[in-house]
Amino acid sequence: MAGILSTSISGLLAYQRGLATASHNVANAETPGYSRQRVELATRVPQRYGSGFIGSGVQVTTVRRQYDEFLDASLRESIAGERRLAAFVELASQVDDLLADPEAGVSPALARFFGAVEDLAGDPSSMAARRVVLGEARTLAARIRDLDARLAGLERQVNRRLETTVAEINTIAESIARLNTEIIAQQGAAGGQPPNDLLDRRDELVRQLAERVSVTVAKQDDGAYNVFIGKGQALVVGGQSARLAATPNAYDASRLEVSIQAGASKVEVSALLSGGELGGLLDVRAQLLDPARAALGRVAVALAERFNAQHREGMDLDGSLGGDFFRDYGARTAAAYSGNAGTASVSYEVTDVGKLTTSDYLLSYDGSTYTLKRLSDGTTTTLSGFPASPATVDGVRISLASGTMAAGDRFLLRPTRGEAGAFAVALADPARVAAAAPVRTETAQANAGTAAISAGEVLDATNPDLLKRVRIEFTSATTFDVIDDATNTAIASGVSYTSGANIDYNGWRVQITGTPAAGDRFYVTGNAGGVGDNRNALLLRDLRAAGILDSGASTLDEAYGDLVADAGTRTRQAELDRDAREVMRQQAEAALAAVSGVNLDEEAARILELQQAYQAAAKVVTVADAMFQTLLDAVRR
Repeated sequence: MAGILSTSISGLLAYQRGLATASHNVANAETPGYSRQRVELATRVPQRYGSGFIGSGVQVTTVRRQYDEFLDASLRESIAGERRLAAFVELASQVDDLLADPEAGVSPALARFFGAVEDLAGDPSSMAARRVVLGEARTLAARIRDLDARLAGLERQVNRRLETTVAEINTIAESIARLNTEIIAQQGAAGGQPPNDLLDRRDELVRQLAERVSVTVAKQDDGAYNVFIGKGQALVVGGQSARLAATPNAYDASRLEVSIQAGASKVEVSALLSGGELGGLLDVRAQLLDPARAALGRVAVALAERFNAQHREGMDLDGSLGGDFFRDYGARTAAAYSGNAGTASVSYEVTDVGKLTTSDYLLSYDGSTYTLKRLSDGTTTTLSGFPASPATVDGVRISLASGTMAAGDRFLLRPTRGEAGAFAVALADPARVAAAAPVRTETAQANAGTAAISAGEVLDATNPDLLKRVRIEFTSATTFDVIDDATNTAIASGVSYTSGANIDYNGWRVQITGTPAAGDRFYVTGNAGGVGDNRNALLLRDLRAAGILDSGASTLDEAYGDLVADAGTRTRQAELDRDAREVMRQQAEAALAAVSGVNLDEEAARILELQQAYQAAAKVVTVADAMFQTLLDAVRR
């Protein structure tokens, strides 16, 4: 009877714990990250009798949570991918809206500016037309600067969100480390039994961490998690957690990077991180904001350089050669690496916008060789002869401005990124708009031949003899002399004549066609007073349709259109990828929930089953009690 009582009591205790566990499941049905638990039962050691073994009841071996670590890892990966793309799309859509806005974009302002230049070409002496050109130029410059400023504002937003996300990662990492310590202690005190609720809380924290950065988990024998981010950077090891920090970029203090504490120093790991909101913020900056600002800056630099170059080859209303219409970018100083040991200062300037790319460049010195790395594709160029003489790569001339470079020194060159913010109109007086060509040609009335001379064009507006009056006098039908008409001094004699061939002197070019006669004269002279001349205005107008960028393959409109199209394509692709990732995340959640989630109907059935089992065990106790009482009654008699 004692055996019967002991056996039934073991059942009561086992089913009581089963009911308590089922009740715990129901209570936590809506708790985030909770995994349903099950009591695992096993028979107690049976008693041996002469007739065989008689069972001695049941015992609880453990309370195990229903959990699949592979499904959980898949869910973490899906969460990290979706949150990365969600953060990317959030900012990318703002960039796309800015660039493609028909009112706020650059294309409409560019069209109106060149339209005003075309109107000036139709009436070059009109002061009203000149004022309109300057007004539209200022509007265009303001539009370009504003667009760059708004893109820079998005970069500052990335900085702020990086700081916030890094702080959240540190908080979560510290919590995981504390839970590791507690889990190790609790598991040791319980003889290796798992503290399920603590394990669930830790797994939920790891999922929250995956929302912010991609993570990898390695479970240790003592039950602790070692958590790694990026490409193997340890964030949590046992009860210790590393700290991330948002630190200034080594070349630009206004730009924040992500670093990890390594002893007493911090190591930048931005390029090694991926996934989650942190990965999305870094990706949108590297893949969209930086390229957009660089492409916009390239358009601004190309417009300023080419328009200025043509404007300098014209003449204004007062008979003076044209100056810079837009701000001249000139030489700029490269950003020095914060750890440089040398005293060097490096400068660079754009010399050929046709070869200009949107890439940044890294100039480095290893103690014997100077190399320039194009960061967009990793192409490296050895700068032979540098720094004794300047080096030119991709239309950018690089010079050592002062000092000397030490081995290991580096400099960052940004020929286009951020340059749109400095785009401005340099001209203030409408009369200074150089709509006329600085030279014109004349034909002597007494000429006997049938030859004719072209209007003339400028090759070098800086030539000091450009505006001198020059006479081209034919000594025969096949030869001519070039003479300074003011001093009657020969510049060139006995030049062979070919109809239509270029005749270049004093920074100008003309062509004479037809059949001249000996003694025929043609003149090239300054165009002072040529207020009705529109030749330079026409050349300025034609710049809009000219192939200026990509070695002559792209116009300004096409270059800006490529920028808009690239931003739109990246944004749309990211939206599609985000939607796909969302479906994958939902599927991963459903798969894990099928294993770990609490089903209230199932728990209700389980409770009923355990209740009936408990009642049955209680009935056995009652029977054992009755048998015992019968035995006592028999003894009393």
